Parts: sequence; C-alpha cells; structure tokens
Amino acid sequence: MRYDKNSIYAPVLMIFLLFGILFLSACGKKEPATSKFLPEDKDLSAFKTPGSMEAAFEYNAFFLPKAGPKGQPYVGDPMPYYEDGKYYIYYLKDGGDSYNHSVFLTVTEDFTSYTEYPEPVLESDRGGGQDAWIGTGSVVKVNGEYLFFYTGHAASDHFEYKEVIMLAKGSTPYKFEKVGGYSITPPASLGQKRDFRDPEAHYDEATGKITLTVTAAQGGIARILKFTTDADGGNAAYDGIIFSDPERSFWNLECSDTFSINGRYYLTYSAQDDTLWYAVSDAPYGPFSDARRLDAKLFYAAKHTEGPEGHFMTGWARRSGSPSSTQDVAAWAGNLAVQKIEAGEDGSLYLAPVESVVAEFTKERVTDATDGTVVAEAGSAFSYFDCFTAYESFMLKGNFTFTGSGDFGLAFDHNGRRDKYKLIDLCPDEGRIKLLFNEGMTPITETGCTLVPGEKYAFTYIQEGSVGIFYIDGSAALTVRLYGVGGKSIRLYAANNTVTFSDLHEYTREAGSKADKN
Repeated sequence: MRYDKNSIYAPVLMIFLLFGILFLSACGKKEPATSKFLPEDKDLSAFKTPGSMEAAFEYNAFFLPKAGPKGQPYVGDPMPYYEDGKYYIYYLKDGGDSYNHSVFLTVTEDFTSYTEYPEPVLESDRGGGQDAWIGTGSVVKVNGEYLFFYTGHAASDHFEYKEVIMLAKGSTPYKFEKVGGYSITPPASLGQKRDFRDPEAHYDEATGKITLTVTAAQGGIARILKFTTDADGGNAAYDGIIFSDPERSFWNLECSDTFSINGRYYLTYSAQDDTLWYAVSDAPYGPFSDARRLDAKLFYAAKHTEGPEGHFMTGWARRSGSPSSTQDVAAWAGNLAVQKIEAGEDGSLYLAPVESVVAEFTKERVTDATDGTVVAEAGSAFSYFDCFTAYESFMLKGNFTFTGSGDFGLAFDHNGRRDKYKLIDLCPDEGRIKLLFNEGMTPITETGCTLVPGEKYAFTYIQEGSVGIFYIDGSAALTVRLYGVGGKSIRLYAANNTVTFSDLHEYTREAGSKADKN
C-alpha cells in the first residue's frame, strides 16, 4: 500500500511507526558508555594527547609537586620521618625550582593528602662545593635536635672524594643548617672514592650511639656498610660490611634501610637499574638471608617508616621521559608512592594497599560485568571482555580463579587500537605479574608471584592519574605507569586459559571527599 498523507490510514501508520521507534530504542541498543560518567567526573575526553591529560590530573595519594614557571618537578628518593601523628617526607626534588636535587618537604597525616612546603629544607651548594648535588639521606632526632645525614656529591673531579656523608642540624623538622667541615669518607679498604652514599640513621637511646648504613662498592661488587657515631654525629667509626650480593652483579644497592617487624629484622634496598629487594635476619644488622624481590622497578628508592597505623614503604613511581612513549618507562623520579608493608608468618614480606587510601573510594560505579562476574574462555589469541572505566582516580576489586597456564589480566585502551593496549598481565606458567605495552609486544617491568590453578585469589587495583598499583591480596604488588588511558575502557582478557573473574566492583571517590577538595 502506498503511503498517502491524506489517507485515512495515515494517523494509524504514524502511531505504529512511533511505537516501533520507541521499542527499538529501548530494546535494540545498549546503553552508551558515556552514561557511566557523572557530572562530577572530570571530562578526560577533552584532552587529545597523553601529555595534556597528564598535566590536567590532580594527584593526592600519589603526591606530585606543584608545577611552576620552570616546569613540572618530580619526587626523587623519599626520606620519611615520623613524629607526633605526622609523616615528614623529605625528597630530592628533580627539576622545576630545585637546584641540583635540593631537599624539599611534604607532610601528611594519612597518605591521602599532603601539605607541600615550597622552600628547600636543604639546598645544594650553588658555589660548586662537595655537595654541589645532594644525594639521599635520613633524619633522626636526638636529645631534641634533628640530625639530617645526607650525601654530598661533588660536581667536579677536583675533589678527592666524589661522594661523602655530610650532616645538617635543625631545631625543627622544617629547616636544617649544614655543619661546616663535617664528612664521613669511604674507608681505604674499599679501594674507591666515588660510590659512597645514601646514609640511613638510627639512634639507640640505650647506648647513646647513632648507627648508619651506607651503600658503596668494593672491587666492583655492591656492598652495604655500617658506621657508628656519637649522639651528635661525631667520631664516626667504620664497623664493616653487613651485606653484599655478588652473584647478581648490581652496580649499587641504593637507599638501604633496616627495620624490625614481629621480632625479625629486615634490610631493604633498591638495586640500581633494577627493583626493590629485601633480606631477613634474626639480628639488627645481619647476617642476612638471600635477598628476594618486592615490587618491580617502577617503585624505586623506597624506604621504611612506621606509625600507629603500621609499617610503610615510601618510594617514587617512575615516569616516562615522554607521556606519549609506548616503548619505555625509564625516566628518573616521578610521583610519591606509599605502600603498606606486611610480614607473613614465615617472615616473608609483601606490599599491601594503604587502608586510609582504600577508604577514600566509596562511590560504587557501573561496570559491564553481569552480576559482578566475567568468565573469560580463550584459545591462543587474546579474548577481551568489556568491564571497567578509567576515571581520573578509581579502585577495582574482585576475585579470580583459572584452570590453564595462559596469560590473563587487565587491558587498558589509550588510542582505540587493540594492538596498542597496555596490559597488567598475570602469567601463571612463569610465576610473574608483568606490565606490557603494545598488546604484550613491549615488556616494561615485572615481579614474581606464584599462581596456582584452581585456587581463588583476591585483587585490588588503585589508579590515580597515570600511576597505578595492582595487588594480589596478601601476596604481591606491581606498580605501573599508564599514560593516556583516562576516560577509556578497561577490559578483562585471557589467552590459552579459562578465567572466572567474580565479585567485580569499581569505586571512585565521593564528590567533596577530602582528596577531592585538595
């Protein structure tokens, strides 16, 4: 029948057409992805490059110094000190208004927000002296006075020692004055005068002595040394080598620290150009067990601090020289990253989320997981399943079990191309968690984790801006850097495996939360 607008059937046909359109709209289309965003969510689609998106992020838990006329500065080598409910995080400020890694300060009470102090607490020598560059150190309080032991790195070879241990003192933790003429130099037995740095100080009230651990090398083998000083830092005595790792041939065991948990003693360090390691002992300074890895190389220079809420490792989350790079994450310094450190019954250590940070994520968001479950059955090719969304900051939680030996995990879209997906990859047959770019073709970093078919595991993933940390609860952690993924899909995937993801949830911070207000 030909349609004629003047026909008596025309009104009837119009009604049927209208109902047909409404029916198809309601039943024939999936709700658009944009419905997952709320008015308070930052519109990340407005940023056309990873660099512009990165500049727009607001960091709270993963502190980043404020940018200024001289550019964006970064956090290098945190040096934490706790007192009276506050965590004082000293750090080597890289770039921006910092001269040659001068020491700056940020303070937090709960690791969810930070107060940044704009002036250096200790500045590198602008006259080109022994501390023309400042290297890592530590703060200790003795008899009401704050002592800051630090590395003085000479910019010129005219100095006999490239690196020495220097000292500054202060009546408050906010400003220090250098002690003129003070230095601890490498012992002659080392046979070198260049690599001698990163003092970590502990004061023993019973003996009235300060113990320092220092990283150095002897015969090309990285060592950790021990010194003892008087309460004012004077009369430094060399006590010998407490740890070395000759089999792995690391250049240096940087930013070492010693601490105790549950009656055991631990030594941690970041192997230069490698990852965070720890060793265990029944005595404060060894002998130590063979070392084991904690996180991978994007969580670097982490040192221990302790407060009423437990034990924490404060390090920096590595960045790329260019946010657009899909080939590496290799630049020095980045965001501050803090993780809780826990000890198992057997004395092994693992990293866990900071409870106060987890508590910030209370607003549950819509996911694509039916009843919170995704069953990923996959052959030799990657199979992907829509699930989450990358907001400016968010937390994912869930469980998984698997039956095969193939890889699975989280896939992050950043430019709409599948071959450019960035993967947090769980690899049971290798016992690894990996960060891979370009759909697995470009390895970035990895850490160890034992995964057994048939067992149920819980995971937590927290991301703020481009910094994320993936946890297998009670077992392992992997710090990642994911530029350009904001506002886009996060998919679950598998290959050569059947993986059941269950109890899947995604959370963001409530509008008006403490972190949101900063």
